[in-house]
Amino acid sequence: MLTGQCNCGGVKFEVSSETSPIFACHCSICRRYTGSGSIPVVIAPKQAFKWLQGEGLISNWIKPDADWQSWFCSTCGSALPGENDEAHMFIPAGSITEGGDKLTIAHHIWVGSKAPWDEIGDSGKQHKESYQA
Repeated sequence: MLTGQCNCGGVKFEVSSETSPIFACHCSICRRYTGSGSIPVVIAPKQAFKWLQGEGLISNWIKPDADWQSWFCSTCGSALPGENDEAHMFIPAGSITEGGDKLTIAHHIWVGSKAPWDEIGDSGKQHKESYQA
């Protein structure tokens, strides 16, 4: 079981199954979204994901010129889980409050467009572009 929330605690969620290890996306869109070198996320089956509170606080933005969306708390702006595809959710690793103590970064994706100042220092596999497990 994994639980998480936004910074203000208005939005809470849980995942009742195993998740993927962490994927860190270094693309320019994710860098601008987070204001950092990457966004680390885990992937979980949609059927195992449940909002516990605050669904009315969730906002999303669709980037018009790309196949990309962001979900965030309309109160505090924290990045929130969103649809990865029809069957899966992505969960920002930084929003996990319980159950993530054994997670590790397994893959760095879109390393070909990472910021020049971003130094990857762990043993996660690096992929120039996307990676499909």
